[in-house]
Amino acid sequence: MDFYLARIAAYDDAGPALNALITVNPQARDEAAALDAERAESGPRGPLHGIPVVVKDNIDTSEMPTTGGTLALEHFRPAEDAFQVDQLREAGAIIIAKANLAELAQSWQTYSPVGGQTLNPYDTSREPGGSSGGTAVAVTANFAAVGLGTDTCGSNRLPAGLNNLYGLRPTSGLSSRAGVIPYSSSLDAVGPMARSVRDLAITLDATAGKDPADPTTVPLRTSFVDAVDPDGLHGRRIGVLTRSGMGEPIDYGKDLDGTLQDALDVMAAHGAELVDVALPRGVDDVLVEFMGEFPSALKRYFASEPTAPRRALVQVLVAGGGSADAGKPDTKAYRHALATRQSFRRDLEAVMDRHDLDAIAYPVSPTTAERLISPGADPSTGHWECAAAAVAGIPALAVPVGFASDGLPVGLELMGRAFDEATLISIAAGYEAHTHQRKLPPTTPPLGTAS
Repeated sequence: MDFYLARIAAYDDAGPALNALITVNPQARDEAAALDAERAESGPRGPLHGIPVVVKDNIDTSEMPTTGGTLALEHFRPAEDAFQVDQLREAGAIIIAKANLAELAQSWQTYSPVGGQTLNPYDTSREPGGSSGGTAVAVTANFAAVGLGTDTCGSNRLPAGLNNLYGLRPTSGLSSRAGVIPYSSSLDAVGPMARSVRDLAITLDATAGKDPADPTTVPLRTSFVDAVDPDGLHGRRIGVLTRSGMGEPIDYGKDLDGTLQDALDVMAAHGAELVDVALPRGVDDVLVEFMGEFPSALKRYFASEPTAPRRALVQVLVAGGGSADAGKPDTKAYRHALATRQSFRRDLEAVMDRHDLDAIAYPVSPTTAERLISPGADPSTGHWECAAAAVAGIPALAVPVGFASDGLPVGLELMGRAFDEATLISIAAGYEAHTHQRKLPPTTPPLGTAS
């Protein structure tokens, strides 16, 4: 804990002032001491015992504010932890800090009126991706062992890819969303980020599973750590996208200096068979409608939080582009979106079945991290690669695959079948075993000594 707190002081508050965190847990050292005493008396609870974890600041924590990055909630302290935070604590983890995010998680950038602008530690003139950029920067700069972010359409995967991390969007229903400030009830997911596949799997084991407060969740039936296999590429069939669900061609090997193609070549060299595929169309027909769920989803969140500032609801709705009078979408377009979502998932599963695929691979982003133009401005390049997994409700894992000629990280995304995160983890572990892509950012080198 002292090691991580020292790095936060040196690099988030001072030095490059990365601004990844909104609140640092003032009780973190006391919690660490208590867990040390428990370990000495009765042994560890498991691999997360005493491990510092950072969580995005739209995920409820009872001992620290949950701001959502919006001024209307700057002092809001929930009565209870979110389900996934509670699961982490049960496993012995310590929530070291709350991470900055785009205001109400509604941007691919990470700027909020509460937390300011988070910087990319690989180049502080670049954006870190969003909306979970604070979590990504905190984990890659070694302010915590692992972190939790949220993903509506790429908010976990994009910052993971731009910050040299593994980042998972789990299958809808694998992990609870209870106690999380919502954006879209149809698309929202909560998932881990980590510097290694094993750390990600350990965190997923601790946080996934049935939660009565989220009726979409199902019991956890496997240990994802068991899927971490250095031979995980052997015998896999991976579809390589030639065209996205938006109808746009996917470019490998040019925009990102061949780094993505090199990663695919490594996969093929260690036992994977690569097959060119195209996604079915229809993703762009549904995203706007599902984003419109924000007002009704937020009202349900406020109704479930006894300490929520009721007078702030209208302010939060306005900050998120919603209306205080809006209810649940009930239009012909929304019903069409629901039907299109079901047909898109069936069509996507048909593509995977037809080619006998274990996963589909494509870039996390068409570019490396873009330059900061102005606080809160979205990147000029769209990141619609996020859409297929979000709309279909299936898992997708960002994998760090190296660096482009500009020195910035490149990520490859693996999309899999529903509730088959284990296969994605196995493939990623097989790739990780044959490469060495993790590199500490140049702005956050090792401290001279750890206190």
